[in-house]
Amino acid sequence: MTARNHKTFVCLLLFGLFSLFGSGQEGVRIDGRVQPLLDDFLAYCEKYGIEFHDKLFELKRIAVVNDLPTRQEALILGKVDRNEAGEAQSILINWVAMVDPAIFKVVAFHEFGHHFLGYKHTCKDCDEIMAEVNSSYFNIAQDWETQVHHLFINSPVFKKKYGQTLASLE
Repeated sequence: MTARNHKTFVCLLLFGLFSLFGSGQEGVRIDGRVQPLLDDFLAYCEKYGIEFHDKLFELKRIAVVNDLPTRQEALILGKVDRNEAGEAQSILINWVAMVDPAIFKVVAFHEFGHHFLGYKHTCKDCDEIMAEVNSSYFNIAQDWETQVHHLFINSPVFKKKYGQTLASLE
């Protein structure tokens, strides 16, 4: 195991332990159903050189919930919940997203993209992880590695760190 892989393993192990045992008011409560997706996302952060520790511990919880609107005209599959000052408090994923693993993964990465990568929506409906609406989560899931690569290199956080020129390289 390389030193970098060891560091990633230790970080992911610690986040797992925080989700199981918490750490008082300083800890982030992480729903066990979301934990594997968060672990994957944080591994990508490591791969792309994105710092995530401080952003993670800004949150109080990351959870699957049953109280986001599910009416036909207002289906919200996920959101970053904020306080009155606009500070992120929680990442919430609607239980409805769990009907299919592909939908669940896209919704989770979408919400992680808002919080950790500084994204707003990239388009209305365009088969991208950060689209406001996705007509087909399955198109995104079928091209997952390309989608994630674009998610990271086009993110505001990546561009700020590495510059526009590097972010446009494929």
